[in-house]
Parts: sequence; structure tokens; C-alpha cells
Amino acid sequence: MNEHFHNPEPLNPDNAALVLVDHQVGLMTGIRDYSIAELKHNIVGLAKAARALDLPIVTTTTSSETLWGPAFPELQAALPGQNFIDRTTVNAWDDPRVEAAIRATGRTKLIFAGVSLEVCAAFPAMRAVREGFDAYVAVDASGTFNTTKRETGIIRLIQSGVVTADASSLIVEILGDNASLKAEEVYTALGMDWATLIGQVRVSAAA
Repeated sequence: MNEHFHNPEPLNPDNAALVLVDHQVGLMTGIRDYSIAELKHNIVGLAKAARALDLPIVTTTTSSETLWGPAFPELQAALPGQNFIDRTTVNAWDDPRVEAAIRATGRTKLIFAGVSLEVCAAFPAMRAVREGFDAYVAVDASGTFNTTKRETGIIRLIQSGVVTADASSLIVEILGDNASLKAEEVYTALGMDWATLIGQVRVSAAA
């Protein structure tokens, strides 16, 4: 019975990497499962928190000059100096540069988020599982165009052995300890109201 359940070892700062796929201006305009403001908040928070935790980050776009435009400005601002690999393949993993960048992280656990959920996030995540990685999709940082696409996309991910979760849960698992010096920055990045309390937690733990 248990062979149908996938419960990998926990994420941590040394085994995890983030892959952000096609959070582009043109694609964002079609999102229907979240408000654009909420989705942007979730994506930017995930990116900033990953930076705070020093996670390797791989970012991609699809045909940015001829099809969907660049990554949305708030994400670019959250990741200054980040290289967005522009490609034409539907599955980001099928571009040799993207695959090489992912493998170069040296991490065994890959967190994916993308627009759209059922293609841009799902296809490389499913490929990652086939390649022997543990793959996760941050569903609330991966919008899509209608309810059917969202529901069937999540079902397919689960059927394929990909872990589905919200972005903040994945990040907090990586953080691991609220007394960490990085905790306040992480919670602030995620927009969590209790971020200002983290300093008190650290002081209390040190007492």
C-alpha cells in the first residue's frame, strides 16, 4: 500500500534549489485562478525568500522578444542580476542550457513554480522525477488560465510523484529554525505578519 505515497527527506538549505519558469508579462495577463496581485506577491516572496536562504535559483522565459514578453518587472527587481534563460522549448528541461543550469546547482531537491502550472511548472517537475530528483511545485506561485487546468494539473503532478505545496510551507521547511539569523528576512520576504516577532524568538532561544 505505502508504495503509492512519496514522502522524501526534508528540504534544507543544502539540498534545495528553486526553478522559476516563465513568469512573463504576457502569460500573467491570462491568469484566472488567482488575482494578479496575489500571484505576484507569492512569486516575489518565494524568490526573495530563496535569495535570503542562499538557494541556487534558475529562471527562464519563453520567446520573450516575440511571444510572451519579459519576466514581470517585480520579479526582475526581486532578483537583480539574475540571468533569465530565454528558450523556445515547451518543457524548460528540454533546453540544454536550462538542464545544465539545474544540474549545476548540485542540489537533489528542486522546487518549481511557473506560469502556467500544468505546463511550465509541471512538465520540468515531472521530468526531474524521471531523472531521479525529488521535485516540488509551489502551486500558489504557479497560476493558470482556468479551474480545469489547475485541478487536472495538480492531479497529474501527484500521479507523477511530484510533491505539491504552497510556497511558504516549502520555504519554512528549508529555514528549519525560527531562531536562525535568516528567519526575519525570510518571513519578511514572504509577507508574513509575524516576521517582526522573530527577533524576540532568537533572543529568547539564546537566553
